[in-house]
This record gives sequence, structure tokens and C-alpha cells, in this order.
Amino acid sequence: MNIVSSIKCRRSIGIIVILIVLSAGMFVLNVMLGERTVPAVEVFRSLAGIGSEEYRFTIHQLRLPRALTGFLVGCSLALSGTILQVITRNPLASPGVIGLNSGAAAAVVAVMVLVPSFPMSQFPWIAFGGAFIATAVIYTLSWRKGGGSSTVRMLLIGAGISAMAGGLITYFLTVGEIFRVSQATVWMAGSLYGRTWEHFWPLLPWLLILFTLLIGMTRYLDMFLLDMESAAGLGLRVETMRVLFILISVGLAGSAVSMAGTIAFVGLMAPHIAKHLVGSRSLVRLPVAALVGGLLVMGADAAGRNLFSPFEIPAGLITAFVGAPYMVYLLLRRRAV
Repeated sequence: MNIVSSIKCRRSIGIIVILIVLSAGMFVLNVMLGERTVPAVEVFRSLAGIGSEEYRFTIHQLRLPRALTGFLVGCSLALSGTILQVITRNPLASPGVIGLNSGAAAAVVAVMVLVPSFPMSQFPWIAFGGAFIATAVIYTLSWRKGGGSSTVRMLLIGAGISAMAGGLITYFLTVGEIFRVSQATVWMAGSLYGRTWEHFWPLLPWLLILFTLLIGMTRYLDMFLLDMESAAGLGLRVETMRVLFILISVGLAGSAVSMAGTIAFVGLMAPHIAKHLVGSRSLVRLPVAALVGGLLVMGADAAGRNLFSPFEIPAGLITAFVGAPYMVYLLLRRRAV
């Protein structure tokens, strides 16, 4: 048994190392490629602080914060989706499907259109508030008589809340000034265009704090893989912990949406890929899912900027092109639904 555990541990470490290397490579490609190509050697020299002034602005002010923001957004969405899939015991659960992203997006669009002077650094709190309200409504309506929430109801009601939030967003885009509406429309598509350090720094503490908290609670998250009677028998306060994990998921998804808009399906795909690579144990699955999510968003952004040049396709559209067929595949697999 110890030998098997040791082999699994080495395999998991190997996969994490490979994903870190792939993420670093994708990060360098994001900094290199664009309307103005930057030589790879200049990227490394600039990151070391000895680069040429010719490329300094392009690297440090345009592409570096954009790539880092994209990575953090992907990590946050992937972690949020992993939590939701575990606590609902449904492989189709994700921040987009259950309505978290839509609630966050509606709140952010409302502020962008109605309060133009609102500081960017506070947007994660606005998105958290919107996602929290949507989640509170979903959780309340999914509560069954006799105690306990129904995960199936949560998903179905989440789809309805998502549609309502979409209607609210359309209303704000209709009544707003044309400049603000244009900004909000581009943001809604899930674009990393124009992302600066002003977007990166507010997002970083949300991910670091919530990820650290999550890693410390993996033992409780794994209990949701059991049936609820067994979990309760092991001392898990099922509903209390479910609410806590939902709040962490809301914080991760809301902060990501506030800085990059609705980048679809990352929270659905990354947890599945991570489970396939390292299994269901949360202590390993969570960091793997985060790395996969960051890699997906950075890859989508790089593809959107370079494959259709001189036009730029938002990263959210690229992930939707890939994620929508993947969701259909999951739906067709009867055993997975």
C-alpha cells in the first residue's frame, strides 16, 4: 500500500511540475507574441531587470500584467468550479452554469454603467456581492422541507438566475451611455484586452487567501465525495461546510469575473482535466486544476490575439468554442449526468 501511495505521490508531483513548466512556457509566449514580436532573450533579460529599454514598456506595462492577470483568473475559475463539482456531486457544476458568474457580471456591469468613477480596485467586492446575492437566492430556493439543500435544484435554479441576470445586464447596457456600454460589452465577452497592474494587484490577495484557506480544508471537502449520511457520521456538519465552501467559491469566481469578465467553461473543463490527471483527492486536485485553468486562459488569450491578427478575439469566446462541445460531450455521457 505504501508503494502504491508513493508511486501516486511521485506521479502527482511530476504532473504538477510539468504543468508549471507548460504555464511558464505559455507565459513567455504571451509576452513574446503580438503586433510587435519581442525576442525570447529580451523577455528573460527584461524579467531579470537588465532588458533593453526598447522593449521595456511593451513587456512591463502591456503584456506582463495581462498574462499574469489571465493566469490568476484561470486559477480562480478552476478552483471555484472544482469546489462546486465536489459539493454538488455533479460533474456539470461550474461558476457559469450555477449562476455565480452571471450574478457577479450583473453587479459589475451595473457599477460600470451607472457609477463610472468607481475605483477598479474595489470591483472584486462588487462582483462578490453580486455573486453572493445570486448564490443566496439559489441556496434558499433549493432548500427542501425536512432540512437540507437539493444539489439538483441548485443547478436548475442557478440556470434560471443566470437567465435573469442576463436580462438585467441587457437592461443596463440599454440605458447606459454609449462609451460605458462599449466598455462593458467588451468586458462581458471575457477579454483580457487592456489589463494592467491595476487589475492584477486587486485580484492577487483574493486568490492567495482563498486558496490557502481551501488547502487547509481539503479533508472536509473530500468528505463530500462520500454519501451525506457517511459524511455526517464522520462528524461533518454538512450544511455548514457546504455554505462555507460555496462562499469560498463565490469569492474566487466573483474576483475573477470582476477583472476579466465572463470567461466561459474554464470552471467546467479544468476540474475534469485535473481529476483525470491526478484523481479526486482535493489536496492534489485543487493545485492541478488551478494550473490547468491558468494555462487554459493564457492559451485562449494568446490564440485570440495571434491567430486572427490584426483582429483580436476575446479569450472568453475561445474558451466557449472549446468548452461548449465539451459540455455537450458530458451531457451525452449518461453516466456522468
